[in-house]
Amino acid sequence: MLWNSFGSLTNLACQWLVTILIVRMGSGYEAAGIFSLAMSVYNIFAPIGQYRMYTYQVTDVENENTTGEYLSFRFITNGVALFLCMTYAVVTCDSSALNAILLYAVYKSVCLVLDVFHACDQRNHRMDYIGQSLALQGVASLLSFIAIFAYSASLEWSIVAMTLSVVVIGIVYDWPRVRQFGPISLGISISKVRHLVFRCFPIVLASIAAAAALSIPRQFLAVIHGDAALGIYAAAAAPVALIQTGASYIYNPLLGYFSERYANQDKAGFTALLSKATAGIVVLGLVCSLGVMMLGEPVLVLVYGSKMSGFGYLLFPLVLLSLVTGYMWFINDLLMAIRNFRATFLGNMVALALSIVCLPFIFKLEMTGVTLACIASSLGGTVFMLCSLLIQLRTYWGS
Repeated sequence: MLWNSFGSLTNLACQWLVTILIVRMGSGYEAAGIFSLAMSVYNIFAPIGQYRMYTYQVTDVENENTTGEYLSFRFITNGVALFLCMTYAVVTCDSSALNAILLYAVYKSVCLVLDVFHACDQRNHRMDYIGQSLALQGVASLLSFIAIFAYSASLEWSIVAMTLSVVVIGIVYDWPRVRQFGPISLGISISKVRHLVFRCFPIVLASIAAAAALSIPRQFLAVIHGDAALGIYAAAAAPVALIQTGASYIYNPLLGYFSERYANQDKAGFTALLSKATAGIVVLGLVCSLGVMMLGEPVLVLVYGSKMSGFGYLLFPLVLLSLVTGYMWFINDLLMAIRNFRATFLGNMVALALSIVCLPFIFKLEMTGVTLACIASSLGGTVFMLCSLLIQLRTYWGS
């Protein structure tokens, strides 16, 4: 778990540095805005590429599918996600951003392929492999981006370099290690594809709704106030996103234990895990809130330069958003672990509906309006799913 957390944080920090360098090395906010737009658009369809297979694969204790079958299914879902992502981009985005969106989608698709290897590592209790791979991916992506962007100032070619660096890490590092756990051969039957598609479709729709609930307000900001406004917002939001990701490092390795305790009707063990994970997420949020109050805008200026002066007011609401969103994803994944797909679906639909209803905030409040719309969305989804979880647990345990 420590290796996994170290590698994940390193990878996330390197991705954050990329967003910083786009601002610092670029001539304005346009490249940063396009990069943020590419991330926002792909994130809407990333759940289709993932198809929630990581959790499904890790908890496949009965060996329902082989690693090769999961890998084959990932290629299929990646292809569908790429097609839908670009169709959406052509309809909703400016043509000048299409190349960057496509290249970023390919980059993330390669990362998702390696995700299948990492699930196999976790099943075999080698999360150190996962952490080391993620750290290598992050550092390699960052260095390749710096080299190409400094030379050409081309966002597109820089993303290509990042993609190639991840491919190299996958071939040189991940492939030899995952092969230790058995041979991997591509191929999956149509019946298994059909089973996985229909079995996980509700939670995939839920993930799409959750991603859209956070992405649509950002896109709306770009449409109403321009790419530069989105670039500023993305620069402020990038470091705060560590809170949401940090929350996932607290609970993600525990999901298998939640499933075991639920299956064994271990009420005390399940409740203890739930309390500890919740406390960990709250403590993380409080520490980060304290850090923002003490440092805040000076750190933004130090990291991004004087051009970010005056935007410190964005930070505290973003901290609250990351904390609420992180907890919403925790309850979402917990419902999935105990196979309550219906509550997951409905809860994320509530979040999406609230996100759309709150879009008018952005007209008057601009960047702050984006955060408020997302907070309202995440709070609504969290309350619905938490109530559903407590009702299911009460019914299951009879008290």
